[in-house]
Amino acid sequence: MTQPVDLVLLAVIGLGVFAFASAAQAVTGFGSALVAVPIFALAVDTRTAVVATTALGFVLTAGTGYRERAHVQVRTTRRIVVASLVGMPLGLVLLAKLDARWLSLVIGLTVLALVVLLWRRITLPRGVAVERGAGLASGVLLTATGMNGPPVALALQALNYPARQFRATLQAIFVGQDLIAVIAFGVLGFLNVQVAAVVLGGLAGIPVGWLVGDRVMRTMSEQQFRTGVLLVLVATAAVTLVGVIA
Repeated sequence: MTQPVDLVLLAVIGLGVFAFASAAQAVTGFGSALVAVPIFALAVDTRTAVVATTALGFVLTAGTGYRERAHVQVRTTRRIVVASLVGMPLGLVLLAKLDARWLSLVIGLTVLALVVLLWRRITLPRGVAVERGAGLASGVLLTATGMNGPPVALALQALNYPARQFRATLQAIFVGQDLIAVIAFGVLGFLNVQVAAVVLGGLAGIPVGWLVGDRVMRTMSEQQFRTGVLLVLVATAAVTLVGVIA
């Protein structure tokens, strides 16, 4: 049985990690899971890290999505969210069947692969097929690793939306995907007291991180912050992989 002191520690971990992760999200629009999952996985079991990050991601994006709802591109949002439903079951199978070591390996390699895509500024072609493919990939990544952002961001970049429409549509997609994933986690019994403790702590960290991220965005150049985020992602992925190998 989990001791109260353990739950308090989990809440503190959740607060610290998601304060940092939400700061990244405030600037990039999609950085929270990339930062949070690998760091959470160093302190809690990998499944708890994925489930808690997804639940917190829903809270984080719901507020922004609601405020920016007038700028959401509905057709694109619907197309990507529906396509992600096809990929989510495969991700759930991976989350349920892979042991913690293999799941950590998948997460570490996924982060490194996505860092390369972001660093290289990969541009995808425009088209419905690309949007559906991004939805499928993000669905698998979400329920297996908690990190659904980059495929969707790459697909939206190809559409050349103005910044506000890009950000609003991205958040709307995340809200839909995260809600569905959390419901699926609940049905499969992945929501437990450890996840609840991490989520409660993370909820306290979100406003702090968002405030810091907003201020950082105003004081740093885009290139400086982008470089810092990529370095943090590489470091967390490397630590995750070292933990698997050791």
